[in-house]
Amino acid sequence: MPSTTTTIRISRSTLRMLEDLKRRKKARNYDELIRMIILELRNRKLEAHFGIDKEKISRFTEEDRGDARI
Repeated sequence: MPSTTTTIRISRSTLRMLEDLKRRKKARNYDELIRMIILELRNRKLEAHFGIDKEKISRFTEEDRGDARI
């Protein structure tokens, strides 16, 4: 599939921030940088919610089955 591109309008200050971040992250281009940012944000969100009830849930026991085996 041929690659499609688009143009977005950003301020010069945002461009400077992207240029600095691109250099620090060693991204090859802005597309790669933006994808890295999106994945990092997604992973942070998942990590923040994964195991949220960890300390609130007790272990499952045989008594918890109740009449499920009947």
